[in-house]
Amino acid sequence: MKKRIGSYPRVRVEGGGRSVVSQAGAALLVETVRKTGLDQAISVALTPWRKARAVHDPGKVLLDVALAVALGGDCLADVAMLRAEPALFGPVASDPTVSRLVDSLAAGGERALAAIRAARAEVREHVWTLAGDAAPYAGGQVTVDLDGVLVIAHSDKQDAAAIWKKTYGHHPLMGFVDHGRGGAGEPVVGLLRPGNAGSNTAADHIEAAKLALAQLPKTYRRGRKTLIRCDSGGGTHEFVAWLAQRGRWLSYSVGMTITDAIHQAVLQIPATAWAPAVEPDGEVRDGAWVAEIDAGSNCAAGWPKGIRLIVRKERPHPGAQLRFTDADGMRLTCFATDTKNTPIAELELRHRQRARAEDRIRAARATGLRNLPLHDTAQNQIWLEIVQIALDLLAWMPMLALARDSRLWEPRRMRLRLFSTAAQLVTTGRRRILRLAAHWPWTDVITRALARLDALPNPG
Repeated sequence: MKKRIGSYPRVRVEGGGRSVVSQAGAALLVETVRKTGLDQAISVALTPWRKARAVHDPGKVLLDVALAVALGGDCLADVAMLRAEPALFGPVASDPTVSRLVDSLAAGGERALAAIRAARAEVREHVWTLAGDAAPYAGGQVTVDLDGVLVIAHSDKQDAAAIWKKTYGHHPLMGFVDHGRGGAGEPVVGLLRPGNAGSNTAADHIEAAKLALAQLPKTYRRGRKTLIRCDSGGGTHEFVAWLAQRGRWLSYSVGMTITDAIHQAVLQIPATAWAPAVEPDGEVRDGAWVAEIDAGSNCAAGWPKGIRLIVRKERPHPGAQLRFTDADGMRLTCFATDTKNTPIAELELRHRQRARAEDRIRAARATGLRNLPLHDTAQNQIWLEIVQIALDLLAWMPMLALARDSRLWEPRRMRLRLFSTAAQLVTTGRRRILRLAAHWPWTDVITRALARLDALPNPG
C-alpha cells in the first residue's frame, strides 16, 4: 500500500487474482433454485426445445439469464457475469447460444409460453408449501394486484407506440401476489401490450386475470378465497361481471372512475353516514372519511348483483390541485367490492393497500423491466417471462430464508448487501467451500439464510 494522499488510501490494482469469487452472495439464489426444484421443472418444460447433441440444457440457459437479471443485468449479454464464475454457476452458454434459444422460444409462440408458465405454477405451489406460515395464503386469502406498467423504448421496436403520457414504448399489464406487510410480492402475469393499449381495456384485464389465476394453486383459482385488486383501469362492466360470474365467484376490490352519477350520489350522503378512515395499525387516518353509496341508487345500475360502492373523501395534500369530480374541497376516490359483513373502513384500507403494487412495479423496473432489450414482440414476451422468473427468485428466497426486516428488502438493497459480496474459493479434498469475508456487515445474514435453505427438504 502506498502513502495515503487525500481521504482514501491509495492501492495498486493488478489483474490475475485467483480463488476469488465475485457475486458470491448469489449462492442464495442458486440454492433457492435447487431447493424449490425450479431447475428441474424448467428443464422438463423446455425439453421439446433441446436439440440433439446439444451441450447446454435449454432450461439451464433460461435460468442463467434469469439469475443474471436478478443480479442486476438488463440484457442477454449480462449472462457473462455468471460465465466468469463457473465454481458458483456451473457451465454457462455462450452469448450466441443464449440468443438462439430466445429466438427458438419466441418462434414457439404460445406453446413455449405455456410450458414456462406451467413450470412456474408447479414450483410456486411447492414453494408456498415450504413457506408454511409465511406463504401468501396463510391468512386464508390470496390477493392478486393487477396494474399497467409503462416501459419506455429508446429505439424502434415492434409494437412500440406513442403512450398516453406522451412517451413512446410498451404498456404491459402485470399482476403480483401480495405478501402483505411482512413480505414483498411475486409476479403471476406479465402480458405484453403495445404502447397505445388502453388502461381500461376489459379484454386485456380478463386475459391477465386468467393467466394470474393459472399461476395459483388450484384451490385458489376460483372462489372468495382469492381477491383481485386493481385501479380504475379495471373498473369496467365487462371485467367486474367476469370476476363475479356464476361459478367463478372471485372477490374483488376495483377502483371506479368518479362519474357524474357517483358525484351526485356522494353529495346526497348525510354527514352522519361518514366514518373515519383507518390506518394499518388501527389508528384513525387524519382528514379522511369513508361512506357507502346506497345500493338502490342509479350508480349500481348495470353492475353485478351484490356490488358495493364505497367512496372516500380526504383533504388534499398541500399544493395538490382539486379535480372537477371532487367536492367541498375534498379529494374523492371510489371503489367497488363484493365483500360483505366487513366494516367499510377496513374495506377501504384493504383497497388502499393496493398501492403496494407500485412497490412491486418499482422492483420490476430495477429487475430487467426498465426497458425491453429485444426487437420483436415475441422475443420481448420471452424476456418478460425471464424477468418474472428473476422476480420469483427474489421473492421466494426472502420468504424461505430471510427473517424480520431483511424480508422486506427490495432487489436493489439485496444486491448491495447480499449478492455483491466476494468470497474466497477453497478446495479441500473433494469439496469446494466459499469463505465469505468476516468483516462484511451482512455475512451473518447470508450464512443464516443459507442454513435455512439447507434445512429444507430436497425436491423429490
